[in-house]
Amino acid sequence: MFSIILTWVGAVGGIGLLVAMALGTFAVDFDDAFGDRLRKAKKPSETTTTTTTPGPTVAPLG
Repeated sequence: MFSIILTWVGAVGGIGLLVAMALGTFAVDFDDAFGDRLRKAKKPSETTTTTTTPGPTVAPLG
């Protein structure tokens, strides 16, 4: 009887661990995607008007 109870406790604990790992992976992925979006966004203070010389022209392929 005691072994049956321990088996169920272990099974429920294992399922809980798997769910926690899946939620942690989702949270890290969501946080990383949010950080990428913030890094790609240009802030108004970073936009400057600079003139650059045009690069060499290249014929289109095809």
